[in-house]
Amino acid sequence: MDYTKQVKQLAIEKGANLFGIADLNYFRGKLPVIPENLLNSFKYGVSFAIKLNYEIIEHVKDKPTPEYANHYLEVNGLLNKISGEIVKWIQDQEYKAVNILASELKDEDRLMGSISHKAVARMAGIGWQGKSLLIINPEIGPRLRLATILTDMPLTSDTPLPNQCDKCKACVVFCPAKAIKNVSTDSNYESTEIAVDLHKCDEKLYEFARLSGVGVRICGVCVKVCPYGMKSNK
Repeated sequence: MDYTKQVKQLAIEKGANLFGIADLNYFRGKLPVIPENLLNSFKYGVSFAIKLNYEIIEHVKDKPTPEYANHYLEVNGLLNKISGEIVKWIQDQEYKAVNILASELKDEDRLMGSISHKAVARMAGIGWQGKSLLIINPEIGPRLRLATILTDMPLTSDTPLPNQCDKCKACVVFCPAKAIKNVSTDSNYESTEIAVDLHKCDEKLYEFARLSGVGVRICGVCVKVCPYGMKSNK
């Protein structure tokens, strides 16, 4: 039985735009997770993404808009709904599965969730990790939101994409927090701090969260200015 094909079809039917599978063996002993034994029961990470609305992102200038804040929350809700339904389907096939909620922080000091959605998405071939640490898909750039499911269901893993940021510095130049350090990588960053001053970024997100109509810690500028996202279909 081709479980990979079935899970992908289910994700697309429910509203996902991008889909991939990561082999979790790559992360063992390399990627911080919460709790530390999170990966013990799972072999694969299912990564899928929803494309953000082109026009809403285009209206982001040097700070987030209320429309982007609402869209961000709506997409997160849809991601969580889809991942919950996929988890139930996997469990109905008598395999283990757990969904990692979108934008859920488990450690405020380290700004970490249970596992990095971006790390799993990179290994699943959704896109490469850019200088902003965002996942950049060759068709839609970073104009996407990610969800992750961990499972022991036998699946076929995908291959990471090569980094294509090259000498581009758009996210570096336009970052409102001046937090992106213009450091490149062929694969992934050994530490997030190599690429981005996360505390500078987070301070700016708190500032933006106090804007009228925003209310959540978001920015969107590096999402908007990436040339790959600008080429995406409207």
